[in-house]
Amino acid sequence: MAVQPPAADRRIVIENVAIATVDAQDTEYARGHVVVLGNTIESVGDGPAPAWLDNVARRINGEGHLLTPGLVNTHHHFYQWITRGLAQDSILFDWLVALYPTWARIDEDLVHAATQGSAAALLKSGCTTASDHHYVFPRGGGDVLGASVAGVQELGLRFTALRGSMDRSKKDGGLPPDHAVEDTDEILAASESAVDKWHDASFGSMLQVAIAPCSPFSVSTELMRQSAELARRKGVRLHTHGSETAEEEEFCKQLFGMGPTDYFESTGWLGEDVWMAHCVHMNDSDIAKFAETGTGVAHCPSSNARLAAGIARVPDMLRAGVPVGLGVDGTASNESGELGTELRNALLINRLHGRPDALTVRQALRLGTMGGARVLGRQAEIGSIEPGKLADLALWKVDGVLHSSIADPVAALVLGALPPLAVLFVNGNAVVENGRLTTVDEDRIALAAARAARDLAARG
Repeated sequence: MAVQPPAADRRIVIENVAIATVDAQDTEYARGHVVVLGNTIESVGDGPAPAWLDNVARRINGEGHLLTPGLVNTHHHFYQWITRGLAQDSILFDWLVALYPTWARIDEDLVHAATQGSAAALLKSGCTTASDHHYVFPRGGGDVLGASVAGVQELGLRFTALRGSMDRSKKDGGLPPDHAVEDTDEILAASESAVDKWHDASFGSMLQVAIAPCSPFSVSTELMRQSAELARRKGVRLHTHGSETAEEEEFCKQLFGMGPTDYFESTGWLGEDVWMAHCVHMNDSDIAKFAETGTGVAHCPSSNARLAAGIARVPDMLRAGVPVGLGVDGTASNESGELGTELRNALLINRLHGRPDALTVRQALRLGTMGGARVLGRQAEIGSIEPGKLADLALWKVDGVLHSSIADPVAALVLGALPPLAVLFVNGNAVVENGRLTTVDEDRIALAAARAARDLAARG
């Protein structure tokens, strides 16, 4: 029996495939190859792979397929998988008021089931790296953050866990019910503990942690300031919601005497280690401040539309140099839970400004790959197909009935229906094959999520 080489020495060869590398030059190959060695990309180029390669554990003929970097999700709320389809016709503040009481009843078992449903939807839509903003920690609910970490690890998704928080409840002028918030000191201690327990800053890390107070209308100014100080002391990133709706802007002006961006600046929340979700209502000054400081944006087009929040000025942000990535947002405001479909929605929604070239198909793909990698601070590791980067790769089938008449494979991916995934690699491991998860039983996840949704509803 032949002795297999160590996993780090094994190669995967993908050839005869259209490749969109999303490198700095937007290099593409109509019929190229990629060689993976262990968990990193060894080579990429035109034509067939080198003939001398040894230890080839798998060879894939990519005829009729498009190879792209794995997609990067910069904003999500996994726990919302079990509260989809509720408050269907509400703007953000009304939607939150309707759902906060339900979310305040979650526990670690429900969060585990919801996390696995959310992560499955992401993987099946081409996402290889995701961040999850979890900010609801009911008393007696157990280790809900640990449940989300465990749920993701089982599926094989590269993960940034965002330790969120709320300490401004209704009695303090905020939106969350009083029993749904935590004490400020408790939050800071738990946030630091999460970083110490889980954050891995090494190259190729599968798990990182960021500190993420929820929003200006659910978090005290003191918590915002101290969270920024804590994150910078621990060397981790910062995330929150910002400028999502006109109502939020008015809230900030009434409570703080300034708009959201100026408020964030006053609390130390602008910088290359910060990214904000949504940023729909941004004026020229706001965009300039984000560009000057390198503050990132998680653009969530479907959720913004679902909650009638408005259209973010993404083309203007990109021209100014603001780092922008894509986000699904929670599945209670984007029920599909897919990141792949956000490529198309980002392009179409931003053209509603009346500019047919507001975003091109390749800009949309960049938002979902290198844009997201930059926002998460991982652009040296993921987001493009280049030698030395991690082998997070999506192989899309674009020769089927839904796509075969589109000559440009990138246009087929972005403008057409979301293509089937032939293979999705995370860290060199195939986690999706022919559209199905390889690491877990999809049917088990579906049943567990349905039970969790019924259980949570019954607790009302």
